[in-house]
Amino acid sequence: MPRAAETASFAFNHTMLRVKDPKVSLDFYQNVIGMDLLSKKEMSDFTLYFLAFNHSGRDLSDEEKEASRFGREGVLELTHNHGTESDPDFKGYANGNSEPGRGFGHIALTVDNVDKACERFDQLGVQFKKRPTDGKMRHIAFILDPDGYWIEIVPNRLAL
Repeated sequence: MPRAAETASFAFNHTMLRVKDPKVSLDFYQNVIGMDLLSKKEMSDFTLYFLAFNHSGRDLSDEEKEASRFGREGVLELTHNHGTESDPDFKGYANGNSEPGRGFGHIALTVDNVDKACERFDQLGVQFKKRPTDGKMRHIAFILDPDGYWIEIVPNRLAL
């Protein structure tokens, strides 16, 4: 069924996650997951980081990255509230998968080969919530980011 004309231009642009330490989170999402930093926006008491995968086959200029921030799908916004990284009393954010705060579940990434991706995550010391060999769903995995958010790893040709 075609979409209504009024919603034809709508697209899912980004999801926002709050992070305790942006240096740790940026290292994870850039070097472990492979996302590019599109832009960084500093405000008085928080900073926003926008990341996405570069599927262009070439390096993008900073201007191209910035211009694409709201004109593409699949963007991850990391929000850092200043001071959380050095506050010994800060207990972290609710990841949405435990009480209190159950609600948000996970983000998902597609990969060509789940087992190979998981081997790489193992080599990089990534924490797993579920390995492909665990449970009944043996074709997926869940890893945890530095703040405990769940990331589902799914084959890009999954049929449910």
